[in-house]
Amino acid sequence: MSLDPRLLAVLACPVDKGPLYYLGDDEGLYNPRLRRRYVIREGIPVMLPDEAVEVSAEQAAGFDARIAAGELKPTSDR
Repeated sequence: MSLDPRLLAVLACPVDKGPLYYLGDDEGLYNPRLRRRYVIREGIPVMLPDEAVEVSAEQAAGFDARIAAGELKPTSDR
């Protein structure tokens, strides 16, 4: 199951209000500016700042490479 594109189009980071990158339901939504990942539980993004997971430098480098390659697109244009 993947998130509805209409939902993805309006999702933004609750902390810095910037766009997120959808990594898939298993990996969640990534904020490269804060190196935080928001999990998806039972098809619902958990957008609570306290529930965000810190991303290691190694993971961030991998996600950032996917963004640079155009593999991942931002959720919104905010």
